[in-house]
Amino acid sequence: MMSDDGATVTREKVEQYLALTAEARAKATPITSTDEDAARLASMMRMCDDYQADAKHFLEQGDLVRAFGAINYAHAWIDAAVRIGLMDGHGDDRLFTLP
Repeated sequence: MMSDDGATVTREKVEQYLALTAEARAKATPITSTDEDAARLASMMRMCDDYQADAKHFLEQGDLVRAFGAINYAHAWIDAAVRIGLMDGHGDDRLFTLP
């Protein structure tokens, strides 16, 4: 949890966001209709996966601030793909900013 003032990042908070992002990654499904869109989506999901891996690395190193930042970037890549219509978020407005 974060402290009452919201300024402290904890291991638990990072782990919560890692789990949330993993859930979003598993739920969102591709809805591309062209090879170009499929390539764009693949690039976005590589960025998501790379940032997620970075978050795990930073967490292992005890660098909670960088871990928290990286996992939020990872989730943003999935969210953006849903928002612009390259993935279907299946109506889940808890995991995604729906179009």
